[in-house]
Amino acid sequence: MSGMSTNALRLGTRRSKLAMAQSRQVADAVSQVTGRPVELVEITTYGDTSREHLAQIGGTGVFVTALREALLRGEVDFAVHSLKDLPTGQPEDLVLAAVPEREDPRDVIVARDALKFTDLPRGARIGTGSPRRMAQLNAYARGHGLDIETVPIRGNVDTRIGYVRDGELDAVVLAAAGLNRMGRSDEVTDFLSVDTVLPAPGQGALAIECAAHQADLIAALGELDDPFTRAAVTAERSLLAALEAGCSAPVGALADLLADGQIVKEMRLRGVVGTTDGSRTVQLSTTGPVPETYDRAMALGRELAAEMLAQGAAGLMGERAQ
Repeated sequence: MSGMSTNALRLGTRRSKLAMAQSRQVADAVSQVTGRPVELVEITTYGDTSREHLAQIGGTGVFVTALREALLRGEVDFAVHSLKDLPTGQPEDLVLAAVPEREDPRDVIVARDALKFTDLPRGARIGTGSPRRMAQLNAYARGHGLDIETVPIRGNVDTRIGYVRDGELDAVVLAAAGLNRMGRSDEVTDFLSVDTVLPAPGQGALAIECAAHQADLIAALGELDDPFTRAAVTAERSLLAALEAGCSAPVGALADLLADGQIVKEMRLRGVVGTTDGSRTVQLSTTGPVPETYDRAMALGRELAAEMLAQGAAGLMGERAQ
């Protein structure tokens, strides 16, 4: 640990309950590997105060931008992001020092009367702010004769679950990882299989970012990196980048490891893109050796994206997100 002081490290975080929960968990882990206290520095962003739909103000990127600006100004030493919120291009002056072991990547529903997804009544109204979730839920419903209506919502976890509690909606879709990190997994009424809804690229994973010139800090934070998680999310995000889809486009992707007993043999990457009404989707998968390098993981993503584009994926995405 030579070259690093014993001063407190400043961790930049959004002030939402979920961001604070994630940041506290990372702060504890960083304290353990560095032997230094970590203090949370709250960064308020336009996205936290705006009532507009997230897609209209630049998606979750507004939160990332504010944290990154604080890093570059030296106001904080490192930041924690939900990896699915990060743009696919990495700024040269910042480094993803660690991608810790991934939480559950699945989506879940919180429904009234503890209902399962397939038990929702005809005409059930399901809230989600995600075109990706809408596209796949509607596609599944069309294919299985379910009668559901997806309703666009935004807000924090409490707000979203509140719509169900108040009877405005029959169910809302959330990420399992967020609820787990907040200690609220008991509110889940059903887990959506990844065969029904593929998660967002990087969902369930966190990214710990710091300035590129902080060599000692990068080395210390690197102890929290999980190589399998990083390889998986690298493949997923490479697919997303190659589809040229911004965060608002309905792209789902998941890379998982296929094991034979205890021995991991292969990595499978699945991707889906579709129209939000669920009328048309392109869903493909590919399997290859577990990537030895992140370049191989990137290539896996690009190859699957090329196949998806060849099958008409681009035409399903409507307006290209800039």
